[in-house]
Amino acid sequence: MLEITNTVDVRQMENQVLDDMELEKERGITIKSHAIQMAYSRKSKVESQKTETFILNLIDTPGHVDFSYEVSRSIAACEGALLVVDASQGVQAQTISNLYMALEHDLEIIPVMNKCDMESAMPDMVEDEIVELLGCKRDEILRCSAKTGEGVEAILDAIVERIPAPQGDPNAPLQCLVFDSVFNSFRGIIGYYKVVNGTMRTGDKVRFFNTGKEYDADEIGILKLDMQPTKEISAGNVGYIISGIKTSSEVRVGDTITHVARPCEKAIEGFEEVKPMVFAGVYPIEAEDYENLRASLEKLQLNDASLSFTPESSVALGFGFRCGFLGLLHMEIVQERLDREFDMDVITTVPNVSYNVYLKGGTMKEVHNPAGMPDLTEIDHIEEPYIRASIITTSNFIGNIMTLCLDKRGELVKQEYISGNRMELLFDMPLGEIVIDFYDKLKSISKGYASFDWHHNGFRPSNLVKLDILLNGEQVDALSTLTHRDNAVDFGRRMCEKLKELLPRQQFDIAIQAAIGAKIIARETVKQVRKDVLAKCYGGDVSRKRKLLEKQKRGKKRMKQIGNVEVPQKAFLAVLKLD
Repeated sequence: MLEITNTVDVRQMENQVLDDMELEKERGITIKSHAIQMAYSRKSKVESQKTETFILNLIDTPGHVDFSYEVSRSIAACEGALLVVDASQGVQAQTISNLYMALEHDLEIIPVMNKCDMESAMPDMVEDEIVELLGCKRDEILRCSAKTGEGVEAILDAIVERIPAPQGDPNAPLQCLVFDSVFNSFRGIIGYYKVVNGTMRTGDKVRFFNTGKEYDADEIGILKLDMQPTKEISAGNVGYIISGIKTSSEVRVGDTITHVARPCEKAIEGFEEVKPMVFAGVYPIEAEDYENLRASLEKLQLNDASLSFTPESSVALGFGFRCGFLGLLHMEIVQERLDREFDMDVITTVPNVSYNVYLKGGTMKEVHNPAGMPDLTEIDHIEEPYIRASIITTSNFIGNIMTLCLDKRGELVKQEYISGNRMELLFDMPLGEIVIDFYDKLKSISKGYASFDWHHNGFRPSNLVKLDILLNGEQVDALSTLTHRDNAVDFGRRMCEKLKELLPRQQFDIAIQAAIGAKIIARETVKQVRKDVLAKCYGGDVSRKRKLLEKQKRGKKRMKQIGNVEVPQKAFLAVLKLD
């Protein structure tokens, strides 16, 4: 599309031209949605001598479930969507969830089948899947190949003919919906927006509705491959604004921009607030980097609105932040970006989810990490978050996948054939069971052929317990975990065994214990380093030897009373990677 509309010069063209992040190119995935404006010229259908030019504002969005917030924001700012399905792989689990999101916003959907030039393509089978999914006619599905360019002009024509133009009044009071923002170290914060009503000109004094802050529009423009400054942007267009904003909290995704002189009456309904699913502690390796880490997270949050963080501290790791992520891939990407873009070395603790703890007094407390768990005697019951997981795979992997899901305390809701030998399995599963290694295991047992997608499905009461690790009777807060009672004994035993391998030996025995409340469920002992006090006894009476051993024993006992055990960093991290 970029080539046909001459938006990108032949010299600038490269593979994955819109995925400009190093990480995106390496992994072959889209992490950040990318807005771009194209001008499409074609001969008029009425008068063939005349040429019509249409302005198209398109957003390329990610497909992975962990970046679904990018998709939901893009959908809220659009009138229509291209549903792109791979002709060699067919409908995937994330295709279905993204489709439902678009249907909720009443978008006009154009089904497109890509990679039709590949030898492994199955266009007729995939067409059947799309017809069954969308309920559209066969001739509405467009076949194309992004590689050869075949059928791409038909898609551009379909966008012009099928998707309605934005309904906005250029003369009404200004209303712009902010759908993204980015930090530039030279120019401050740059906001990306869609103009719903009115017209914005360079130099206008504008106000951000939610924060009430006022700025001068120093530079406005449209988004092509690079930012292109213009004098004005009117209703229906997408653009950017640079006004020298320095503080990240002053630009909110979903906010409305209006004029100071002639403001609009009410803000545009923005996007729903993102609800993080997976929580992990992020700590700087060097304590003095704490403030730098805060600044880095604030800048990253501008570009990735689904990231949330609050300060916390740990006895083992010092000061850091409790971060909320949408999933494990999201967590991994944030870690990578902190390292590459901000040069921050961080330690991430074991990921967990948030639980609702109901106390005997009738109040409810949200707990994100085991350290915040109330006393066992005060708790009435605990509820954990459940998800509705959709897994699409071929029928020969069904047995293994079912075993995996049932081992993770999943409940089968339904299974149905989509087409041929492809099946969709729906499971209700606890979110806490899938945050560690579920996705990796699913991919390996299905040889990469299973696609996985999920959405939140409320909270359910569950038999959860807090598992504490004690070293010589002292509790180590950073090693505490919340786990299901059925898994607790096995998990506690494995934790003790792992710590036994990794803790350095001391001059006295170290008792490693796993406990639920006051009950010890597993124990290992790191044996003491002993000096051979009998080395100088060449024979002689046994009482002489016993006297020396008793003296040593008393010394060890006294040492144990005053000695404390330090957990080395590598032992701490190895326990986190137990699974």
